[in-house]
Amino acid sequence: MWTPTPRYPDPAVEVIDPSFARYRVFSAGVERLATGCRWSEGPVWFGDGRYLLWSDIPNNRILRYDEETGAVSAFRQPSNFANGNTRDRQGRLVTCEHGGRRVTRTEYDGAVTVLADSHEGKRLNSPNDVVVASDGAVWFTDPPFGILGNYEGVRAAPELPQNVYRLDPVTGVLEAAATDLAGPNGLCFSPDESILYLVESRAQPNRRILAFDVAGGRLSNRRVHIDAGPGTPDGFRCDTDGNLWCGWGMGDDALDGVMVYNPEGQLIGRIRLPERCANLCFGGRHRNRLFMAASQSLYALYVEAQGVAGG
Repeated sequence: MWTPTPRYPDPAVEVIDPSFARYRVFSAGVERLATGCRWSEGPVWFGDGRYLLWSDIPNNRILRYDEETGAVSAFRQPSNFANGNTRDRQGRLVTCEHGGRRVTRTEYDGAVTVLADSHEGKRLNSPNDVVVASDGAVWFTDPPFGILGNYEGVRAAPELPQNVYRLDPVTGVLEAAATDLAGPNGLCFSPDESILYLVESRAQPNRRILAFDVAGGRLSNRRVHIDAGPGTPDGFRCDTDGNLWCGWGMGDDALDGVMVYNPEGQLIGRIRLPERCANLCFGGRHRNRLFMAASQSLYALYVEAQGVAGG
């Protein structure tokens, strides 16, 4: 049974390198905001409504946490086994759906628009995570995880390789931006969008975080940014200083939680959680509250870092 610590600083927030100390709020601790999920994923913050949405994939629902009241409710059920979520540059919800094998946008009136469900005449696998660049382009990963069984989607045969896609905001053309990947998973941009980071979650012998240079909507100079060793990075976000805050874990006390890496790929800090963290996002009035979707629960922690606007 998890209980919050009454002690400050919270021992769950670990300074591994002295450079991380400036990001720790002395009198802030890890809070559990909700529990009772089967697999929490895809948190996204709506500051204009002071609420957070996140996916509970096996329960086929998107949940809503209201910051003002602390209430948790169902935002969408069924959700087509929604996974990753983000907002576009007009503030609309963009969602990866395992069940529909598609990426959708929720309009202001609640209508759902399909942004992508096929490539070159073949169905997508099971879009996993998604980000929207400042030019409006929608980038998403498409591993087969949601069609490998009937727990987080519906079992089906993959029709396409495991790619990263870019949906052009002007032409509507969907292009494979990165190919030949082993389990493309979480993705995010550096603060200036010159680098795209990507979790390759089925790489051997270890999971790894790749980095690509970005220019003109194209990716180049693929390289290994972080070798995860025994760890399992999943979803992540970048702060305004270029640090990567990575969901992490493998059902082991030594691994579960969040790992924080500086722009050079050095591990500088850690947030210990009693569950494996799948994904996270920054929210709150100043984008300084870290929301962590971790297995059966949703956690939060105030930090002295700010998430990248729109990230």
